[in-house]
Amino acid sequence: MQLASTIRGVSYRFASVKEVLAKANPPKSGDDLAGVSARDAVERVAARAVLANMTLRELRENPVVPYELDELTRTVEDELDEQAYKAIAHLTVGRFREWLLAIETTGATMRAVAPGLTPEMAAGVCKLMSNFDLMTVGAKCLVVVRANSTLGLPGRLSSRCQPNHPTDDVEGIIASMREGLSYGCGDAVIGVNPATDTAQSTAEILTAIDEVLKRNGCPTQHCVLSHVTVQMKALELGCPMDLMFQSVAGTEAANKAFGISVKLLDEAWDLMKAKGSTKGPNRMYFETGQGSALSSNAHHGADQVTIEARAYGLSRRYKPFLVNTVVGFIGPEYLENGPQISRAALEDHFMGKLLGLPMGCDACFTYHATMTQDELESLKVLLGIAGCTYLMSLPVGDDIMLNYQSTSYHDIPTLRRLVNKRPTPEFDAWLDAKGIWRGDGPGPKFGDVQAIR
Repeated sequence: MQLASTIRGVSYRFASVKEVLAKANPPKSGDDLAGVSARDAVERVAARAVLANMTLRELRENPVVPYELDELTRTVEDELDEQAYKAIAHLTVGRFREWLLAIETTGATMRAVAPGLTPEMAAGVCKLMSNFDLMTVGAKCLVVVRANSTLGLPGRLSSRCQPNHPTDDVEGIIASMREGLSYGCGDAVIGVNPATDTAQSTAEILTAIDEVLKRNGCPTQHCVLSHVTVQMKALELGCPMDLMFQSVAGTEAANKAFGISVKLLDEAWDLMKAKGSTKGPNRMYFETGQGSALSSNAHHGADQVTIEARAYGLSRRYKPFLVNTVVGFIGPEYLENGPQISRAALEDHFMGKLLGLPMGCDACFTYHATMTQDELESLKVLLGIAGCTYLMSLPVGDDIMLNYQSTSYHDIPTLRRLVNKRPTPEFDAWLDAKGIWRGDGPGPKFGDVQAIR
């Protein structure tokens, strides 16, 4: 395996595949913080030249965290589909990029090889792609999943209604949820980030949301994003639970910092199949974000894009209904400005879709990042065109509990009209019956919370 290249008469040598992957990455403040980024643009080009000539087989044989040290590496390797892998193993990363972009390579073809791809393969080809490339392939990748409704069909753009409340006041949560539904938001999930991480509070919120959805015949899913162990206790209390949530990262050590393991997630998945209230077969919800492993010093010297891809490798074990990259939430230490946040969003969406996941994105930024509202709105359009499965939605795009900027209830119908997309078929029919949305525009009850009883 050749780990050197010459640019303008200067020879660049790299010590490992992990170093090549890191130095081929576009500029990221998190990689600078970790000390793994390229010294300059020329070294970045040299690393990309090496990466382009590396085979997918070589990437499989050189995971950034060794098999014997990491249960996530073992999970990906042991579950890889050998038949799908053999179809692409001989390709160089450069040729794999060309194959993905080829007009004759369809979404169905990419879906067929997805079980044979390791996260390092997805991350590797991602680093050779422009933003247009990422959008082009992302738009071709269709991943269709089902819980109480059907997500990911062509021509659809869904949203999570996020009616957070700083004190978990149930009446406040329900009021915000009713507003979101009145604007056509929430077909992916009604998902609440709780302020108090207890089984009793989780059960109380889920029960209240469930009652409103059933009373209105609303075809969607609900979830309270407490820790997975808390949700398991709430489920044992007998509350309804359509989706079970957990934040995941790309290494065993980072997941330990989250208080989880593969064994625990297996138990949660089994419990949801036995006691969850969704029709299924997809019952899990995962959130990720570039930089999460570095924040707990659990990145093993690897770059944040590759570690993020590994989180998707773990997620696909559980056939989730939702996977969401909270792209600008972790902070400017990892993605410091609008261009870096936008690039990361397109990277994450592409890698997740390529690995067979129904990828959504929280297009967002924290108040100490260097990003403008105009840049954030532009990112939402890019994601909509790129085939992003769903975005967040919350009152005026300003989360009063988590204190960050995201997508507003008003943004979702605006974006759907702009990119000519609709919500899930079940939810679309419900909006029409309620008079909230008719055809291609707002109905007589659009924005009227009284339409939601």
